[in-house]
Amino acid sequence: MQNWVIEVMEQFGYFGVFLMMALENLFPPIPSEIVLPFGGFLTSYSNLTVIGVITAATLGSVIGAMILYSVGLLMDVSRLEKLVDHFGHILRIKKEDVHKADAWFDKYGSWTVFFCRMVPLIRSLISIPAGMSNMNFYKFLFLTTAGTLIWNVILICIGVTLGENW
Repeated sequence: MQNWVIEVMEQFGYFGVFLMMALENLFPPIPSEIVLPFGGFLTSYSNLTVIGVITAATLGSVIGAMILYSVGLLMDVSRLEKLVDHFGHILRIKKEDVHKADAWFDKYGSWTVFFCRMVPLIRSLISIPAGMSNMNFYKFLFLTTAGTLIWNVILICIGVTLGENW
């Protein structure tokens, strides 16, 4: 998986970074913890710029988050329970987890979107309960973009520093 991610980014540049980050939101096994630092590292030996990588990564993440938000709009807890019954064993998710996540989101509100965008694995999945709770789309978009931007800048700068000191 890691080699494939790196090859796509090297071959397609900014579009590769965008694509990997959009896919990372939709398929959490593609880790942003690999994509982003390597994107930063690429700036040290290719024609990619730090601002370009940050922009491509952020746009890709936000597009992926918008898709999952839309999925959440189409779902309710009972539909999600049915999916968990069939496929939950793959991701090790139980019905109780669905109820806990829904209650947690309701309790702590929309700021969970901002903070969870900086937590591995959860960062992608938080978009679904946001949609399920019918969170205002523009508020979701703002908080998702802000949290994603912070996460992306930190990990890309780690990659830049590594590339400069390699």
